[in-house]
Order: sequence, then structure tokens, then C-alpha cells
Amino acid sequence: MRRRSTSTATALAVLFSSAALAAGTAGVAAADSARVLPVKSVGDIVVDGVHRRVYLSDPTGGKIVVTDYAGAVKATLTGLPGVTGLALSADSGQVYAAVKGSDRIVSVETQTYTQTASYELGADAPSDLEVVDGRVWFGYGSNLGSLDLSTAEPVVHLDQKADAGFFTGPMLLGSDPAAPGVLVAGSGGTLAVYDVSADGAVLRVKGSMDTSVKQLDLTPDGGQVITSWDGTGNGYGLPAYSTTDLTEVASYPIDAYPNAVAVAPDGSVAGGSFSWYEPDVHIHRPGDLTSVREYDFPNTGDSSGADTLVDGALAWAPDAGRVLAVSVNTAGTYTLRAMTDPTKELPTLKVSAPATSARAKKLTVTGKLTSKVPLAAGTGLTVTRTDIESPNGKTLPAATTKADGSFSFTDTPPAGGKVTYKVSYAGDATHATAVGSDSVQVSRKATALSLTNNGKLYSYGKDVSFTAHLGTTYKNRTVEIYADPFGTDKPKKLLKKARVNSHGNLSATVDMTRDTTVTAVFAGDARYAGKTTKSTAYARARISTSVSKHYRTGRIGSTKYYYFRKNTDPVFTTTMNYYAGRKQRFELEVYYQGRWYDSGSEYFALGTSGKSAVRLEAPGESGIRARMRSSYINGSSGDTVNSTTYGPWKYMAFTN
Repeated sequence: MRRRSTSTATALAVLFSSAALAAGTAGVAAADSARVLPVKSVGDIVVDGVHRRVYLSDPTGGKIVVTDYAGAVKATLTGLPGVTGLALSADSGQVYAAVKGSDRIVSVETQTYTQTASYELGADAPSDLEVVDGRVWFGYGSNLGSLDLSTAEPVVHLDQKADAGFFTGPMLLGSDPAAPGVLVAGSGGTLAVYDVSADGAVLRVKGSMDTSVKQLDLTPDGGQVITSWDGTGNGYGLPAYSTTDLTEVASYPIDAYPNAVAVAPDGSVAGGSFSWYEPDVHIHRPGDLTSVREYDFPNTGDSSGADTLVDGALAWAPDAGRVLAVSVNTAGTYTLRAMTDPTKELPTLKVSAPATSARAKKLTVTGKLTSKVPLAAGTGLTVTRTDIESPNGKTLPAATTKADGSFSFTDTPPAGGKVTYKVSYAGDATHATAVGSDSVQVSRKATALSLTNNGKLYSYGKDVSFTAHLGTTYKNRTVEIYADPFGTDKPKKLLKKARVNSHGNLSATVDMTRDTTVTAVFAGDARYAGKTTKSTAYARARISTSVSKHYRTGRIGSTKYYYFRKNTDPVFTTTMNYYAGRKQRFELEVYYQGRWYDSGSEYFALGTSGKSAVRLEAPGESGIRARMRSSYINGSSGDTVNSTTYGPWKYMAFTN
């Protein structure tokens, strides 16, 4: 404890010191599932429809990652430096991978994900792969080779194309199981079509384009090669060239910048683009230059631009039921995205209900189902109403569309409050499902809800019963009572939730250690609106002060005094209910010529035990009488969780 000197000559201004001792829309669709991939790059993607697996090469990581359609990793094959191109055997039994870092092709068994063979090529850096009629074709540099696995001993054939020098860069390859003997190749602004039904690659046609080929694929009938190109001079698109003479027969429009194309077994076309602010994947039905679906990747990175499609990382599942794509964000995180029913149109279903309505009165809900190809009049729609009495939804009579896709139905809502009407279209062979909804606020009667003890003040720790009274309701007679003590360290707490008694009352007890807001809540029912009422009651602080260093006690009149020698320092220890940052106000008065005079006050912090000790310096003279008290002052004592409370006076007398 600290001390300050006190002079008897200034008894009326005694100083002291202390020490503390302590609605439904459609349009651009989102990917149906997404899973982050444990890769550093993606070189190629191939889909095994028999086992429902996706194979992804990671050139930077030197590995192949195998996932299911949802992106869950099933296997990882390592030790494959620079692995890029992938191809699946016709029977889905093997996946072949071009390992650029070791100039070889490896074979992976799809049932067990184990590497079953490794073929040295004697050629530099194989890249893209295609399986045609049992042979694995591969590009290496600007040349073409094949791996014949039909014999007892696999045979590697290099320099398979007779048009040496036509290609000047790495070759992209394309084929289709439904078009035997046809292999297409592209590099930069050049394309070529080869007949590979016999030994070697016999050139059918070659040509130079005004564009730079980024990716290519062959249609199932073998009649067209579709490419993604950089759009130089002619906008952006996926040009389709005849495999007979390489004349452009169509171009599927797409956003900037095209970087992937894949053709489904039914001829549907998926095109991708490097687009931060536009859709990333566009789906076209065979020969339809207007996209039927578009997918826009979200932004999972740390810039304004959204995730983008990795070059060439686009593939169809063999049943054409989904498209698999890999996106990358600005942080270098790769994600496999599965998009289901890609060739189905995405209809728009709009529902409009009145903003408000009276309970038990008929209302009309309208809406419209629209699609690129209009649906026939009489298309059935499922209608569900959700309200207080039917929180899981109640099926209403079905609605049907008119010729323009519009529809309407009437309903008489039996319950008040928020009522939601959901309308669903089940979809068909060419249309995806669609859902729309809208809500109406249905009127309810008001009820009475009161709560006792508002504004009352109680001693610290008193158990106080708060009673809520609920007026007339329909079915719900349950009330919740919450206590929210002042201060940030104690949360609002549910005291009781129960039905009111036959008089409409429900009571709960609060231990009044702090000022407390008590809340009664009626949630409402089908005919009466919910209601909340509050009652704020106040609690004094708990204060006690002990005196030490006195040599005896006695009374002057009816007042108890603590007697001190004139040279003894009195010590006063105050105990108060603790709150972080709380201080007590120490107040001193001196008795002089029949009156008590204020000698000042000062605030002293409480320790975490709730104690604060103050030591007065001895006056050094006898005959002096004084008194002190400790108090909690709401706000000034450092917090506002209790109501202002004054402690009792402690009287002292100094003698020789």
C-alpha cells in the first residue's frame, strides 16, 4: 500500500492514498459440384465412364491423380516427370499417359490404378495421345508416332506422317471411337486429317488457317474437326472444319478467349474459354450455334476476376450426362467441376404472389415458365404451400401452363404469417428442372403479452419472479422467457419455455446480481401474430467494508466507532461483486464543530477477487473523528452492469 501525509492543520481537507490489494430465376448456371484437387498443374483430363473415374495429369507435380466424378481422390500415381497427354483404351481397361520427362508412355490399369507397363519411345518429349483402332498415337515435337500393342511385343513407329515440315510446333491430336481410322492433328495455324486404318498415317487433307488452334476434337461421324482458336480478326468461336477439304462449315460462338473444346458421343459440343468476367463453359447441341447451357465459375481467389478454365481441361462423360472441367484461381488452386445434364435447356420459372393478403381469403398466384424452345401448353407444374401449420410444405392441386408458358392458380391460406408458394417443373428429356417461389404476408390478429417488474430495483442476489401474461391466441399457448444480464461477458439465456397456465401466466426466477433485461416471447400461431415484450429490472451492487489496525471499538451515542492511536494508519478493505475494470469510490468525511464535512473522494480499482484496500495516513493528533464509505457508481465506477449502490459509513476516532 502507498501513503500520503496528512496534516491536522488541514483536517477539513484530509487527503488520503491507497493501494489496491487486488423467387425463381434461371440463366447462367453454376457447376453442380466442385472439389479442390491436390495438383500443381493440369496437362490433360480423360474420363473413364465404365468405372466413373476421372484421370488428370499434373506435369509440374509429375503425377496422375484419379478421382470420382465428384472430385474425391481415389489414387495418385507418382514418379512421372512432365506427364501430359492421356488417352483411354477402347475397353476402358487402360489409361495411357505421355511422360515427357522420360520420353515414354506408361499404361495404368483402371481397375486397380496400378502402372502395368512402360514403353520407351526413342523420341523426344511425347505430348498429346489418342487411341485409334488399338494403336496409341502420339505427337512428339512436330512429328507423329504410334505405339502398336496388337502384337506380342509392342512396336513403336516413329515418323509416321509423310508430310515432314508441315507442322512447326507440338501437335494436338483428336479422334473418336465412332470414327475408326480417322486421326486429326493441329498445331499453330495448321490442321491435317490422316487415315490411320492401315500402317502409317496417310494424309487425307491439310491446310493453313487464319487462326491459332488451341484445342481440337473430332465429331462422332468423323465428318468435322472442331477447334478452339484465338479469334484473330474474326471474333471468338469454335470453328468446325470438314474433314474432307478443311472448309469451315460452322462456328459455335463463345466468349473470349477460347481454350478448350470437347465433343460428346452424341455430337454435342462443349467449348471453354479463359474468361474472368464471362461464362467459362458453353454447351451446344449438335449443329446448334446457340448455346443451350452456360456455366460461370465463381471467384475463389484474391482478385476481382473469377476462376478460369485451364487450357484443354474439358471432357465429357461417355454417357454425355455431365461435363468435367478444371478451373484455377489466382492463388494457383485447381478445382474439378462436374456439370450435370449439360445438354438440357435451363428453363426460367417465375412466380408472383401478392405482397399481402387476409387470412382465409382467396388469393391468386401467377407465373411463367419460359425456355429457349417453348414448352407445350398444358405442361404440369407441382405447387407446394409452406406456412406455420405446414412447415414441411403441403401439396396443392397442380397448375398447368398456357401456350405462352404463363400459369395461375388460386388458394385460400388457412394460416397467417409468411406463406410461401413454390412451383416446380420436373423437366423432360431436353429440359432441366426449374423451381420458382414467392411469399405473401398473410394478416393475423394481435394478442396481448405483458411482463412484470419493469423498472424495479432489487438488492444484490435477490431471487425475483418475473411473470408473463399472454392474452387470447388460436392454438399456440407457449411463451419463452429470456434473461439478458447487463455486460458483455454473459449471454442472453433462455430461462423457461412452456405453456402458460389456465390464467395465461408463466413465471421464471432471476437471480438479480446485475441489471437485467427480461424478455417474454410469443412466437405466434396461424391466427395470431407473434409478440415480444421486455422488462428491465435493476440490481444493486454487493458492498462490504472491513476495518483493521484499530485497538478497540466503542459507541458514541448509538454509532459504532473504531478507535485508532493518533499515529496508527487505518486500513479499510472493501469487497464488491467483481466486473472487469470495476472501481470503488472511496469517500471521506471529517466531523468538525457538530457537522460532517466532505473531505473528497477517489476511485480505486478492484482486484479480480473483488477487493480493494485503502490505507489512511495517521493524523498524528488525537480528538479527530472521521468516517468513510465505499460505493459503486453506475458509469463512474468503470461499468454499467449494476445500479448505483452506497456502502455503509464506517466511523473512526483518533486518540493518544
